[in-house]
Amino acid sequence: MNKILVVGPSWVGDMVMAQALFKLLQQKFPQIQIDVLAPEWSMPVLERMPEIRHSICLPIKHGEFGLKTRLTLAKKIHQENYEQAIILANSWKSALIPWLARIPVRTGWLGEMRWGLLNDVRYLNKKLLPKMVQRYVALGMQPKVVPQEYPTPKLLAPQENVLAVLNKFALNLDKPVLALCPGAAYGPAKRWPAEFYLEVAQQKIASGWQVWFFGSQQDAEVIVTIRAKISATTQDFSGKINLHETIDLLSSVTAVVTNDSGLLHIAASLDKPLVAIYGSTSPEFTPPLGRKSQVLKEDLACSPCFARECKFKHMDCMYKIKPQKVLDSLASLEQM
Repeated sequence: MNKILVVGPSWVGDMVMAQALFKLLQQKFPQIQIDVLAPEWSMPVLERMPEIRHSICLPIKHGEFGLKTRLTLAKKIHQENYEQAIILANSWKSALIPWLARIPVRTGWLGEMRWGLLNDVRYLNKKLLPKMVQRYVALGMQPKVVPQEYPTPKLLAPQENVLAVLNKFALNLDKPVLALCPGAAYGPAKRWPAEFYLEVAQQKIASGWQVWFFGSQQDAEVIVTIRAKISATTQDFSGKINLHETIDLLSSVTAVVTNDSGLLHIAASLDKPLVAIYGSTSPEFTPPLGRKSQVLKEDLACSPCFARECKFKHMDCMYKIKPQKVLDSLASLEQM
């Protein structure tokens, strides 16, 4: 195998986990050239993966069909003479461009009526492959092979980039830094309560730490609410930095507390001490893959429900995880 196209997923965390597949392919075929077709937002993440030769931007919005754009892109991709395409997403639209580009081998899990679009169809056994990362890695292996071990994602954060962004925002590392990531694009059921983040922030500040907040523009409101109740100076990067800068700044922090979000998987890939809080989703499906991660999850009859909002309106899966549990987890991580 010399040249392969991977059609990447649509979420930040999923793209980070996909690096396990890229690493596996490079281990199996040291001379392989891996290109990734993915949404524009993911380009900075792919640029931090040394396994990737080229990232190809898919300029189509979520939910948009964009047949003309797909046809034009397929013609260009056809000229690259890829030997295989691995399609990580399960939608039929994600398999369309490799088929239009006439890539000889098109590998993916059966889903959404993809007969014909795929010609190396895999049949998913969720019990044998409970983790998303396993499902990605399995597509780089022979059919029916169950990956027991797989490479760990590791994004690059070059020191010169880190220093540049620290200087840009006049930041210093004279005190340990706690990164707090209170958002989650999926929905409220994945968000640990703002007042709990506030308590953790106040406790760490009292013990001599700095606190930096990370998130998208969508998370800015909750972060403003938390920071308004903190008398000490904190940093708010929500919606103010790009993904490159996010990776570089997270690589420089001392520890991270986060909901199940893309930032969780970025921090894990940077091998940061990490407390990962799960509510409606499952760490059995998308766990942090870093060596220094601790997962907090309540064992409730209604969880995981994978809902965006709590249908019972009590959010027990989040409210039963008290701030002291997070603080205790942080303390144990400091000993690692």
